[in-house]
Amino acid sequence: MKLRCFAIAFALAAFSAGPWMQAQTPGQSPTQQPPTSDPDQGQPKAGDVQNAPAQPPATLPTHDDSQLKHDGGQNDVDAVGNRNVGCGRGVGNWYSIEHQVADGRRYAQMIESQVKLINDPVITEYVNRIGQNIVRNSDAQVPFTIKVIDSDVVNAMALPGGFFYVNSGLILAADEEAELAGVMAHETAHVAACHYGREMTRANLLQMASIPFIFMGGAIGYAGYEAAGLAIPMTFLKFSRGFEAQADYLGIQYMYRAGYDPSAFVSFFEKLSAMEKKKPGTLSKAFETHPPTADRIEKAEEEIQKILPSKKEYIVTTSEFDEVKARLASIENRHKVIDQKDANKPTLRRASTGNGSGNGNGQTDDDRPTLQRRDDSPNSN
Repeated sequence: MKLRCFAIAFALAAFSAGPWMQAQTPGQSPTQQPPTSDPDQGQPKAGDVQNAPAQPPATLPTHDDSQLKHDGGQNDVDAVGNRNVGCGRGVGNWYSIEHQVADGRRYAQMIESQVKLINDPVITEYVNRIGQNIVRNSDAQVPFTIKVIDSDVVNAMALPGGFFYVNSGLILAADEEAELAGVMAHETAHVAACHYGREMTRANLLQMASIPFIFMGGAIGYAGYEAAGLAIPMTFLKFSRGFEAQADYLGIQYMYRAGYDPSAFVSFFEKLSAMEKKKPGTLSKAFETHPPTADRIEKAEEEIQKILPSKKEYIVTTSEFDEVKARLASIENRHKVIDQKDANKPTLRRASTGNGSGNGNGQTDDDRPTLQRRDDSPNSN
């Protein structure tokens, strides 16, 4: 019995050391599949969001600023950039910043090999400037590379290490610059809080937790191992929603510090929620782990009221946003016209001759008329 306990303890130590050592080597993270571009089918499009019912703006904070806490923690907006919101190494995060940057760079190369990027300098410079302003007012510890993907799906994604992609559909769906900034701030928060490294760490811990069932053997051990395996997706879903809630919380602070109206974040998600009610199932893929539910919207409104000091002025939108949006719309429309032309373009093909017996008049391919040089000699009539 003692020998068996010793063997189990030794095996646990060996298996736990493996994932931890692997986390120290940048560029190797097999427990999570690299992100790939999802098909546009079933995902929200810019036109759907633009046609959603208009929602009244959220109430701006009007509380007494003297009640705000300045303790340097996650609730202290003045401490943004000088606080730890999740990237500290330890039991909850085995992955260094360097490791996450290496993984993000590899994933970015894979994504860019599968998508089409917008290369218009006016659009890309504008979106990059909006994003870099948010990054400067965040807790991010890495530089960001921001690019625009030519896709009408309403989405944006920030890979580990600061590789950031904004879909053109998101820009077209936003009615104001502050709405675009709100979504970008949310994605920035994922990188600032090292959600990738923490998610990977939890994946390794869950795998290690299933090891004791291997040594139990028999029907009980098999059933326990299967139960542990079935619990992993549900646990991931819970963790992911927890990270999304933190990204909402931090993202609101980041856009506020960048000068934007934080209520725009709420109004945009209310617009998405209204679209889901109008066309159920539209958001099932893009917002599977973080749907814009009434609870999420209400929580964001409470956080705005609770932690953000009042401001006399906010950036809501700019004329440059309208110009960039119009420029992007013209590019998208031009692409659609070209695609339609290509689809309707006539093509030449050889007429079918059935079984090759001819064209119905007894002629075969050998009887087809041919061009011959005319004989202009004097003896010809």
